[in-house]
Amino acid sequence: MSKAKLFIDAVLKTSIWSGLCLLWNIGCPNLAFSLQLHGDPEGLYVHQIAHFFFVISMTILIYWLFRMKLLFQRGWRFIGLGATFLILWNIDAFVGHWIEGTNGVNMIVKGNHWSGTIEFPSLSENMAVLYYLLKLDHLLCVPAIASIFLGLRELYTDSVKTLRQRQES
Repeated sequence: MSKAKLFIDAVLKTSIWSGLCLLWNIGCPNLAFSLQLHGDPEGLYVHQIAHFFFVISMTILIYWLFRMKLLFQRGWRFIGLGATFLILWNIDAFVGHWIEGTNGVNMIVKGNHWSGTIEFPSLSENMAVLYYLLKLDHLLCVPAIASIFLGLRELYTDSVKTLRQRQES
């Protein structure tokens, strides 16, 4: 199997898991507090800086995976894909926190959790839709963790095979 086909295979498998997570969320809605609120401005600033450094760290990891040509190995390819999802997740969370901090999101939930409505009295309709979509950040975080898990499992399997081959020879 060619390297490009392996990469596409990894992307497709992760996309399938993301799609299944999306279907699960549509079929089984419940309360989800994926974005944290920070009371004091200092906590929010430190948290935002942490998201920024996390993006830089994952970008450097992907750069070195390309530079060392490790993305041609299936395990590292999954880890690179996980790092890409983590970059997207951090950007998602950063923007979500920014909206919370600048416009003072004041969310009102009316009704029970099967038929309730959410109102954003202090946000425009477009910002409210964007904020709602940003709250679905688990659609980026879960595939990231799953990809990293698959990558680590693949690297472990490869190392066990290599160790057995060395012991046999």
